[in-house]
Amino acid sequence: MADILEIKNLTKVYGQGKENLCVLENADLTVPRGAFVVLLGPSGSGKSTLLNLIGMLDKPTSGQILFEGKDITKIKSETKRSALRRKKMGFVFQFDGLLPEFSLLENVALPGLMHGKDEKPRAQKLLDQFGIGHISHKMPADLSGGEKQRAAIARALCNRPDLLLADEPTGNLDAARKEQVFKDFAALAQEGLTVLMVTHDVHAAHFADAVYTLQERKLLRTK
Repeated sequence: MADILEIKNLTKVYGQGKENLCVLENADLTVPRGAFVVLLGPSGSGKSTLLNLIGMLDKPTSGQILFEGKDITKIKSETKRSALRRKKMGFVFQFDGLLPEFSLLENVALPGLMHGKDEKPRAQKLLDQFGIGHISHKMPADLSGGEKQRAAIARALCNRPDLLLADEPTGNLDAARKEQVFKDFAALAQEGLTVLMVTHDVHAAHFADAVYTLQERKLLRTK
């Protein structure tokens, strides 16, 4: 299985001079295409920083991030970085970010609309896939936390990304709904999507193809 993502000697330092804070130090990570990879670590360990670097929302101090064989740290143009994110990557965060004035279906179809595409049929299919198609007409305020988070995942998939980046996506869910999201990600990987999730929930490791732990600025593979 070819690797979709490879990180080499990645270091991220914030600040200057004596106020330097090293969050990542010479981190290495390999993510095969079509795998569900979990990155574990406590709050404040640098997990979100790593995800932001991969998503080109931040820049490393040194090192390489190879996405589909191309070093994306060398892309200087924000326009090009943004275009690559839109075309190739999907994002899911701890907070669902659904727009309250739009229905569930409209929220999920929104990424396509931003590109001039009518993606409502695909949005409905995704909602059906996640078991919430029957409430596609409802507004976010009328949904449970689990329903909203699954809708957020569906929205991230609307543009058919190659890589799904999930940052603590189950942080606000109860145990049963957390497990359902882990199962959803494992199923998506079985279908060929690559999923990289950062979390402090060690239970996620049971559903992953590979697990890394971030400790003292270092990435260690533990599964």
